[in-house]
Amino acid sequence: MIRLHNIEKVYRTDTVETQALSQINLDVAKGEFLSIMGPSGCGKSTLLNIMGLLDMPSKGEVSIDSSATKKLSDKQLAHFRNRKIGFIFQSYHLINDLRVLDNVELPLLYRKATAAERKELSTAALEKVGLSNRLKHFPTQLSGGQKQRVAIARAIVGRPQIILADEPTGNLDSAMGNEVMDILTHLNKTEGTTIVMVTHDEQMARRTHRLVRLFDGTQVQ
Repeated sequence: MIRLHNIEKVYRTDTVETQALSQINLDVAKGEFLSIMGPSGCGKSTLLNIMGLLDMPSKGEVSIDSSATKKLSDKQLAHFRNRKIGFIFQSYHLINDLRVLDNVELPLLYRKATAAERKELSTAALEKVGLSNRLKHFPTQLSGGQKQRVAIARAIVGRPQIILADEPTGNLDSAMGNEVMDILTHLNKTEGTTIVMVTHDEQMARRTHRLVRLFDGTQVQ
């Protein structure tokens, strides 16, 4: 589902060159649940952003679902992301001025869907994460665990084949973190969603199919 070939990422300024990733070769199979671990600053989030086509590598090739992405325009990349990939972030990235239902609908605004269709899909996504009774609440009225479940609903509302999760349990206590992992595991098992998760938590990583470790921008396991 995801293939990274000889990926390198270098950040340059006028005076400094920083190599964030070096010689990354990684295949993620369809339906796999993969976790990525490593110390802070080792390139985990950079790697996830490249997988999600939010950032481009300095060298190497990224293929998603057997499609090469190197020559796609910004507009084509945005369309590809919207159709194929759902994103979950540690800090939720919800809009506090919008109700829960409206937050979940956001990815569908870039598709040709009616208001009724958007509402139906968003309501169904919120039911999957156990928040059907919070449709009209605002993010400020929710706990951290509930906010992350809203973020998951937003990620899955467009029925993507891939979910990329950057520290999805990082801001949660162990109980709430396990609830979020239960949801992700269920999506992976019942719907075959391919999931790549960055985490610092060994316990959470052990619940996934495979673990990749990074150190100083290189893959060590």
